[in-house]
This record gives sequence, structure tokens and C-alpha cells, in this order.
Amino acid sequence: MNFPRIHNKGQARIFADPILERLSKTRPWVIYCMYIPLSIFMIYYSYTSLFYSGYLITGIFLSGLICWTLFEYIAHRYLFHFHAESGIGRRLVYIFHGNHHEYPRDTMRLFMPPVPSIIFASIVFGLIWGIYRVLTGTGDYALIFFPGFLMGYLLYVSMHYAIHAFAPPKPFKALWRNHHLHHYKYPDKGFGVSSSFWDLVFGTLPEANERPVDNSLNEDCAENRPKSETGPTVFRKKGHIH
Repeated sequence: MNFPRIHNKGQARIFADPILERLSKTRPWVIYCMYIPLSIFMIYYSYTSLFYSGYLITGIFLSGLICWTLFEYIAHRYLFHFHAESGIGRRLVYIFHGNHHEYPRDTMRLFMPPVPSIIFASIVFGLIWGIYRVLTGTGDYALIFFPGFLMGYLLYVSMHYAIHAFAPPKPFKALWRNHHLHHYKYPDKGFGVSSSFWDLVFGTLPEANERPVDNSLNEDCAENRPKSETGPTVFRKKGHIH
């Protein structure tokens, strides 16, 4: 996913219609307010009305959380970076992810907006419910698995937002580094955002000796730096500037 220029300021204009354009943006708190209460209710209902044990709830919830990490990797690698041939295909890829690579610091589009998010979440829940119904005879387990899956999503988008908006805490510098390498040098590597585990498994982890020289991994985000420092990240490998 290559662009003649990566913009560290501003945001893409995706839709000509002002209403659609507005609906393509959101704030993190909107998504938190949608899914955190829903997840709490599903877990509460599973415990108090379906009488599932705490051990069962914990196990299924964690399985949903872990499954999210694999889904995150697969979706990012094969859907968001799909090499479309048709004009419509390229347009869809740009709407869903390409605009983020052209304007990586546009924090209004780091969380999926409410309308497509609700549609997508409904489809995912229906699939999970159906799978459990076929495998176990009841779809009720989806009420536990789905909150775990949602929590994985919220952790992912929160990490993604933090990577593009803030300097990294010491324990997470590797995740910040990998994602910036993904944006500025290796779009075919570093597909995991909340975890590098699946990049390691599938051989798409950026090399350990690749590191940024001058970007937001070590300083405040570009909006707070002098204008001359807001260009694309510069990388070096074994002492050489690329």
C-alpha cells in the first residue's frame, strides 16, 4: 500500500457528501460507550440468568480474546491490504484502510465509526452464535465469547490509537516500532497491532535491528514538533540511513 506522499497532518476526504463524510469519523469514547456496557450485560446475564459458572465464563471469554488476535492479523493482512484490481475494489480498500496509510495520524478514523461497526459486530455475533449452535446445541455461549472478542477489539483499537497519538511507554516500544515500520517502510510486515505473536508465527515480523531514527517513538507526536520534523519516518539498519 504505497502513496506518493504520507501526510502526518490533516485527514483524507473520503466522501463528497458531508453527512457520509461525518459518519466516517468517530471518537474513542463513542465506541467505548457502545460496547463496554453491552459486554458487561452479556457476561452478567450469562452468570445470573443462564447460571454458567465463573470458570466457564472466564475460559470462554479468554478464548474470545485470544481468537481476536488471530482475526486482527488475518483481517489486517488479507482484507485491509488486499491488492484489488478493479476500481471499485481499490475504492473499498482505500475507504476501509488505505486512507489510514495516507494519513496515519488522523485520530478521527482510528476507531471504526458506529454505523459500520454495529453492522459488522452484528454479523460477527450471528456467526459466533451459529457456530456454537452447530457445535454445542446452544448459541448461548456466544454471549460469553463475543464480549471476549469485543474486548480484544477494544484493546486493539485503543493500542492503535495510542501508537499514532502518543510516545510509547517503555514496555511497549517494540509494538510502537513495528507499527511505524509497517507504515513507513514495510507495509507487507508488522500486521499485528495489539500483539506481535502472529507476525512471529507467520514470518512477517520486522527485523529486530530495524529501528526509527527520528519519529514519534522517541519524541512527542508530530503535531507538537517543529514543521521540519513531521515528514515520513527515517529508518536505519546497521548504521546506514535509508
